[in-house]
Formats: sequence, structure tokens, C-alpha cells
Amino acid sequence: MATTVVLDADGFDEERSLDMLPAALLETIMTKLDVASLCSLASTCKTLKSCVSRVLTFTPNFHLFNVSLSMETVRPLLFPNQQLSSLKLDCGRLGNSAIDVLARPSLREISLHNCRDFSGDLISEIGKKCKDLRLLCLGSVAEKVGRTVTRAALEDLLNGCSHLEVLALMFDLSLYLRPGDGRIFGLASDKLTHLELGHISSRMMTHLLTSTGQDSGGRALQNVQQLRLSVDCITDAVVKAISNSLSSLIDLDLRDAPLEDPRQLSDLTDFGLQEINRNGKLKRLSLIRSQEFHSAYFRRVSDQGMLFLAGKCLGMESICLGGFCRVTDAGFKTILHSCSSLSKFSVYHGPKLTDLVFHDVLATALSLSHVSLRRCHLLTDHAVRNLAWNLKLESLDLRGCRNIRDEALQAISHLRKLKVLLLDGTDVSDIGLSYLKEGVWDSLVSLSVRGCRNLTDKFMTTLFDGSSKLALRELDVSNLPNLTDAAVFALAKSGAPITKLQLRECRLIGDPSVMALASTRVYEDECPGSSLCLLDLYDCGGITQLSFKWLKKPFFPRLKWLGITGSVNRDIVDALARRRPHLKVSCRGEELGIDGEDDWDSADIQQHMEAEEDELEQWILGDEGDVEMEDAEDESDDEGSEEEE
Repeated sequence: MATTVVLDADGFDEERSLDMLPAALLETIMTKLDVASLCSLASTCKTLKSCVSRVLTFTPNFHLFNVSLSMETVRPLLFPNQQLSSLKLDCGRLGNSAIDVLARPSLREISLHNCRDFSGDLISEIGKKCKDLRLLCLGSVAEKVGRTVTRAALEDLLNGCSHLEVLALMFDLSLYLRPGDGRIFGLASDKLTHLELGHISSRMMTHLLTSTGQDSGGRALQNVQQLRLSVDCITDAVVKAISNSLSSLIDLDLRDAPLEDPRQLSDLTDFGLQEINRNGKLKRLSLIRSQEFHSAYFRRVSDQGMLFLAGKCLGMESICLGGFCRVTDAGFKTILHSCSSLSKFSVYHGPKLTDLVFHDVLATALSLSHVSLRRCHLLTDHAVRNLAWNLKLESLDLRGCRNIRDEALQAISHLRKLKVLLLDGTDVSDIGLSYLKEGVWDSLVSLSVRGCRNLTDKFMTTLFDGSSKLALRELDVSNLPNLTDAAVFALAKSGAPITKLQLRECRLIGDPSVMALASTRVYEDECPGSSLCLLDLYDCGGITQLSFKWLKKPFFPRLKWLGITGSVNRDIVDALARRRPHLKVSCRGEELGIDGEDDWDSADIQQHMEAEEDELEQWILGDEGDVEMEDAEDESDDEGSEEEE
């Protein structure tokens, strides 16, 4: 029962139950809370649970991303609510049977993740029922075998939702549409300002834009200000079509990941870059060729193309370039010296980029806050020293820059505003990381040293000595062959409020680390292990069945992602996954967490999510014991005894 402490007439403490307050007053207060907070209250006593149940019948917003709910849970929570205007949900455990619950006429915003088991019927019904919709984001639709999306479903959506301002279809449209079908996007609302497509062929996109431009009634995309596309190949034709058709464009993000080297005649060239930003309104530009499937580059773009681009991007605030293998220091330097308003500069896979790009960066008027130079192998400490004169840096990504050593960290230590530092695969040592203690350490929120093979336990004991209150929330120390349980002991003892900890492929990490983390008490909360939301222990050599006893409740109460090696004991792993259905257990070595989370969620949605979502799980599942898991452990123990005999 929820109680509060007050002073009676004689000045003595007196406990009073919240039952004494009018239900109407409690419900009025609850209308100010988000869903995660409501569920937290519901788990405390019957009175509050009853009030929460009533509040959920008229709350305008239902936002819950990091917990995947079943149909049995979703229906009673959503169906009675006729005033719901904003729905944001993880649909990983839902399918077509939930469409009638999700597609509501009152909705103005819909964001649904992991719609793998939905067919195009979801898209069609949203178009038919949600006539007042302003924002629609759908992820992974019809990815499950046997599901499909038809052209008719997309037509229903675009015809029905005539007030759409934001549309994000984060799945592969090229699987369901023919090249000529792209013109159906001409049916989109003329109020559309943000368009994001998970994957579409460049030919289809070119046809879409050129056909809508010619159609007197089809200039529906002319007001789009933000365009994010993943295409099969970025070409001059698609860049030219975008520049000619989208006159209001402010933010352009184009990405591709070819399975083989594109044909020379169809690839992006210097003249394609000359077409960008014809209308002069572009503020943010991203052109990335990913090496995810094949080592492909923009082989027809040279320094001349960068010179053309620099002349068109004088007012740019953010530029991200990836896969430009022929561009040298001269090309990248032209960009830096031309864009005086630039605050974010990123180069991925720049094999010819060297320290000379930043040699005279102090002579510019730049005030960079975010710099990413991932996999620029020729960079050395000298470049970082020049960058570090820019004291406003908040994020620095040097992953894959293998010639970065301790001298760079000495310069970085003076960046008092730095929040994100990514050093994967660099040549830093324990001594270099100890320099961070001199100033930047107290401001860092995220640190990654994955694959820095010179590191040992010493850097952890130095940084996590408990001498200061840390802001650090994310730590990646994966693939460090010399890291042992002693390093995790230092982390646990420091009380650092880590929410994401990655220890994958640390062969010397074992059960003692899990026990130490399970017993951790952080500054903000005295609940054991309360801060960890993600824990990656994949391929840690010392993890045995003993660790699973500490992965049960009440330990790690907020854990949402767990990486583990499935071969430890598959029955126990499966039992843990069943017992904690909202815990996403990965056994195959894939990276954990949600990429691009910021693209889906605004800050207010995430405000209390990590802190309180476990209360929802408690409310839904009740106080059942860990029977299944204990049975699996008993069976495992019996098997071990039989083997010994």
C-alpha cells in the first residue's frame, strides 16, 4: 500500500495511506505523467492500480518503445481509450490481429517499431481509419516470411492520410514495388515536410521525382524539407532529380551499400556533386557509401567534385561524407575552409585523408561541436592536437584510426565539454587513458575503447577510483584480451551509473564480474544493479551457469538487452528469455540496442523510459516465481552430476 508521512498535531510522524485521497484527485495528478510512470505507480498498490487503469482509458499519449507487449496486454490498455492521439509502440510481439487496436480514428501520431509480423493490411487500415494523422513511422513491416505489402496498401495510406507532415517507412520498398510504382508517392499530402524511406531503388526514386515534377497535379513533394533515403546506388540522376524537384530541401541524407562495385557509367561523379543544393537552402548533407556488404567506394568523385560541392555549401551546418576514396586532403580542406557555419564534420572511410586537412584549421572561423573521422587510417596524433584547440568539441569519433596514440589523448583531456569519445581500434595505452582523468573525465557520457589491444586492467582502476561523481553512462571495453574481472570490480565499486556496458569477446571476464555488477549500487539509486539497461557478455570465456542465478530478478531490474553465448547452456538461456519476456536475449553475437533511436524518439518520449519500464513488466507479469528457470537449472545440475558419475 502506498503511504505518505505527515506530522500530526503533536509533531510526531504519522503514516497515512493514499487510499484516503479522492480517486478523482489522484487521477487528475496522473494525467500529467507518461505511460512508464503510470505503470510504475500501478505496481505499488491496488488503489493506484485501479486509478491508473481508469487514466489509461483517456490518456492522449501512449508511448512505450523499449518494451514489447503481447496482444493480451495491449488490448485492455488501448482499446477502451477513445481519446488517444499519439501512439508509439514496439510491435515485436504483435501481428495483424492487433490492427483494429492500433489503427484508431483519433490518432494524430503513430510510431510503430518491429512490425515484422504485420502485412500491408496495417498500412491500408491506417490510411482508411486515421484520416487526421500528422506523423507516421513504421519499421520492419512484413519482414516475416509470408507477409507482403501491396501497391494498393500504399495507395490507401497516401490517399487517406491527406494531412501527413512526417512519413517514415523504414522497410525495403523495392521488394514490393516495380520501378514505375514510385509515382504513387505523388499522392502524398502537400503538407509533407519529412520523408524517410528504408530502402528504395535509385531508378524508382528518380522516376518518382521526375514524374511528379511533370504532373500538374502531382507536386506533392515540393514542400519536403527533410529527405532520408537508402538506395541501391547513389547516382548523378537521383541527385539531380532531388535537387530539381525538392526546392524546399534543408536536410538531405543519401546512403547506399552496394553488393558489388557499381558500373562506372551509372555511379556518382563530380558533375553529380555540382547538382547538389541548387536552391541554396540546404543546411545538412550526408552522402555515405557503406562497406557493410562490399568494399565499394565512390571511384568517380575526385577533388574537383569537392570543389564543386564547396561552392554550393557555404551555409552548411553539417556535412557527412563516406566512401570517397579518390578525394585527398585538398578536397576535404576546401570543404572545411568554405563552410564557415559548419558545426558537424564527418568523414568515413577516407583512405587519403591525412593530418594536413587540419594543419591550419585554427585559421578558419569554424566552431566544430561534432567531428567523426572513422577509419581514416593515415591520421595521427598531430591532427587531433590541432582539432583539440577547438574547445567546444562535444563528440569525437576516431574509431579505426590505428595511428592514434597516447599523445592524442593528452590533447583531448583539455576538452572540458566533450561528452562522446570513441577510440575503437586505436593504439592507445593505459597511460594515455589516464590523461583523461585530468579534465575531460567528469564530462564524458560515452566512452568506447573496443579492440584497443594494449589496454589492461590498469586503465579501469585508474579511471574508476571513486574519487569523483561521474556522468558516464555508456562504456564499451569489448575485445580487450588483457581485461579481467578485476577491472569490472573497480567499475562496480566506483558506483558509476552505467546504463550500457559492453564486455563482449573479453575472454578473461567470468562469473565474478556478473556477481559484482548484480550487487552494484549507484549514486542515483540504492537498488542493486539498477542502472544497467544493456549488458553484453557475448563470448566472455569465464561465463558459466552460475552467472544465470544473478541474472534473475531482483538483480538487474532495468535490464532490457543481454548478450550471452548460447552454448553456455541453451535450456537456461531459453528459460531466462521466457521468464523475462521484456528482456531481449541475444545468443548469436549481434550488436545490441536500437540503432538510430533518436530518429524515432523525441526527448520527452525517452524521459523516464529506462528508469521505469521494468515496473510495467512487474505489473504485467505479477509476482510469479522463477519456476521455469529453476527447473532448467536443476536439470542442468542433474546432467552435470550424471556426467561426474
